[in-house]
Amino acid sequence: MVDVVLLALGEGTECACENGACGTRTPILTCRDALRAAGAQVETVIAHTDAEIDKALAASQSARLVVATAADGQLRAVMRRMVRLHAPAPSKRPDTLADDRTIPDLPPIGILPLGPDPTDLATRLGLPRKPADVAAAVIGGRTRRLDLLRNDGGSVTLDGALLGGVTAQGTTGTFLARVEVDDTILADGTEPVLMSVIANASRYATVDGLPLVTAPSLEDGVLDVAVAVPRASRRLFRRPRVEIEVRRAHGRAVAVTPRVDVPFVDDGVEGSLSRKRSWWMERGAWAVYVP
Repeated sequence: MVDVVLLALGEGTECACENGACGTRTPILTCRDALRAAGAQVETVIAHTDAEIDKALAASQSARLVVATAADGQLRAVMRRMVRLHAPAPSKRPDTLADDRTIPDLPPIGILPLGPDPTDLATRLGLPRKPADVAAAVIGGRTRRLDLLRNDGGSVTLDGALLGGVTAQGTTGTFLARVEVDDTILADGTEPVLMSVIANASRYATVDGLPLVTAPSLEDGVLDVAVAVPRASRRLFRRPRVEIEVRRAHGRAVAVTPRVDVPFVDDGVEGSLSRKRSWWMERGAWAVYVP
């Protein structure tokens, strides 16, 4: 018999909502019933805090985990706690760990989408959306390993982060920051940057019609970074025209050192970057159940 923990996130998590679990209860109950019909023993948990997520993850170490998610930010919240649970201290990393990894292979998870979002990570990965299909994939046990980004702020990025760009009010602006990918400097901190993207997948590959990163992949073992810099193109007897220069690089790690506070969105979760932040690649660190 397969044991399954079905985890839904509620108010208090990174993607807060009201009245318990985000989205409707119907997909969660349908998935639970499909798992039970297949012979699984299912425990349904609604977590409102990091501590409750930690408790559910501890329980799932001897079971298969399904995360019911209404937004990518919720999935990110679970993976952040999973990394915290499994990451060894630097002094205790086993010799068997690959040179480009700081964490061991994380346990696979099933993803149960709760909304019809055509842009979420589950859709772009081609994962099942119907509760019965999700249940079948979890019972089947077939997995697909994917890349993960960690950062020195103690969090993770599944898909990508967008720094700067258009604000919620629809305004644009520039910022100063040093952006360095491995040994390549994309911005030195002295010139205005319109936006920068750190991509593990395609969420921010194109922003407002501007192609930033090309063909990012969750399975290539590298992160893709782009910096968009406005340039004034001077023409004889005509007004200067502003053009956007996009600089691109890919590698193992990226460091961003802002000169001012920079708004950003990481896997759909908003924040502000006020000090140096580094992201690095954890090749094939997490996995999802697939049909």
